[in-house]
Amino acid sequence: MNTAIENSTAQVLMVGIGQEIFAINAGMVREVLDPVPLTRVTGARPHLAHIVNVRGNIFPVADLRVRFGMPVQAPTPDTRIVVIELPVDGDPVFVGIIADKVHEVTELSQQDAQKIPRVGMALRPEYIRSIVKWRDGFVIVPDLETIINKTS
Repeated sequence: MNTAIENSTAQVLMVGIGQEIFAINAGMVREVLDPVPLTRVTGARPHLAHIVNVRGNIFPVADLRVRFGMPVQAPTPDTRIVVIELPVDGDPVFVGIIADKVHEVTELSQQDAQKIPRVGMALRPEYIRSIVKWRDGFVIVPDLETIINKTS
């Protein structure tokens, strides 16, 4: 295995969704917004059921709770929308992600990454890139492209 890859680190934004902490690559993050009114889109996929208008820009808002089978929760004072940019059909697209709480920007080491357990996971493993040891616990590195782009 290539030592340079093994020892690589990545800047990530830590966000809380439900009882889990997710690490989003900081290079994808464009901004973090206070909650704004969401508009429901009839016929949209359940995890992308809303759009938002921010300073004249309209983009979809993803609810990862739905994708991971977590119960839906009403917004709290800590709720934020994390705006990311990711490729969709080869073009860069802005997507908001509802986060119950935004924690901090930090570095994660690839050395600390673990394979996804084959048993005992309540979350859908096809949407997880890896699980990484962080402080006294673990954080989930989601596969945001698959989460957003996969139709089922």
